[in-house]
Amino acid sequence: MKPQRKLKIGTRGSHLARTQATTVAAELAELGHDTELIIISTAGDRSTAQSFSAIGPTGVFVRDIEQALLDDVVDVAVHSFKDLPTESPPELRIGAIPQRLDAADTLVMQREARSENPDLLPLKTGACIGTASARRQAWVKHLRPDLRVEPLRGNVPTRIGRLNDGFDGIILAAAGLNRLQNSALDDRPTLALDEFIVVRLDPKTFVPAPAQGALALQCRAADKEVVSTLNVLTDGPTQFNVAMERALLAKVEGSCDLAFGAYCSETSRGDGTFELIAMLERDGKLVSARVRGKDPHAMVGAAWKKLRDT
Repeated sequence: MKPQRKLKIGTRGSHLARTQATTVAAELAELGHDTELIIISTAGDRSTAQSFSAIGPTGVFVRDIEQALLDDVVDVAVHSFKDLPTESPPELRIGAIPQRLDAADTLVMQREARSENPDLLPLKTGACIGTASARRQAWVKHLRPDLRVEPLRGNVPTRIGRLNDGFDGIILAAAGLNRLQNSALDDRPTLALDEFIVVRLDPKTFVPAPAQGALALQCRAADKEVVSTLNVLTDGPTQFNVAMERALLAKVEGSCDLAFGAYCSETSRGDGTFELIAMLERDGKLVSARVRGKDPHAMVGAAWKKLRDT
């Protein structure tokens, strides 16, 4: 029998990125593959800019890894799907989209900053909240205009640490927190969340980035062996939901500095009906769309029409 091929997995070097990559490596190991992690520094990682809009165009966290695929340095790239542009080099393809974790955002805040008002953002009046995301900044500004928003970049442990350095609250992806808390890395960070209040933000109101919580496993389109191997790891419902969110993103022509969110989920009817929610800041105003249906193309078109014409 021909021995299974050793697969080189490209990933960014943060604890979260390596946790995501090692999870994929473990799944590939169950399929009989030896793997090796290749750490790749991206332009986004090297930038010291305080906001995503100042880093550069969309794709700054993935282009170097995509180039490593094109150069045969790695065989598989593990991306946070929300970091991937809607268009990638034609020589590459998404080989698998594993089951996504919670797509929601999470507010982590100081206990003394809590408001008694059960608001979506239960922070006291005038509290300072940290995030480098244009989307999160815009949602906070419109939902709680009394709050002060300051740019905050860095890996998850770094941002949590800044809660003891002038911030009353920070907003993080729920999936990232979940992955780090369950990380199998020997050098996994201690998040010390017990001293803070952690609040999940309803994704139907505080709409997440398209594909947030999902991973994209990318490979060379011509590498049929890897394409076939990765295909086993795809989760059908995740693939469907993420495809709708990203199809709408493509119409909006989103980038890192655009305040845009999209969230697709199956309704409670249990009859194959889905709901697509989108939110966009345009000319200082918040516009939103909420559509239901079973036809993905029609739903994306209807949501885009509402966003465009509102």
